[in-house]
Amino acid sequence: QVQLVESGGGLVQPGGSLRLSCAASGSIFSIYVMAWYRQAPGKQRELVARVTSGGTTNYAFSVTGRFTISRDNAKNTVNLQMNNLKPEDTAVYYCNADIRDNYTGSKNYWGQGTQVTVSS
Repeated sequence: QVQLVESGGGLVQPGGSLRLSCAASGSIFSIYVMAWYRQAPGKQRELVARVTSGGTTNYAFSVTGRFTISRDNAKNTVNLQMNNLKPEDTAVYYCNADIRDNYTGSKNYWGQGTQVTVSS
């Protein structure tokens, strides 16, 4: 069974940095897109950043220039380096991936989420 497990959330002051990590495990054949989404209280879940297996990246306008997404295809991991954090970045951050496993084909998977709180 495929799983995504996130780590790295926490409390940080405005202007600070955090690094989120996500590891995919299970009977994985290939992973196409890996992405980070976030959901703030009372708001819809939104795409933060995504990266394809070929390394093409896309970012939400609100995080461009502050966040960097990267992945290690050999380790099936994706990271999100978040710099110059702002209070409006406070949210639960979710890892997401399009994964083809060895048995059932391609599916979209979500991690359990990790809380990021930016506050003084």
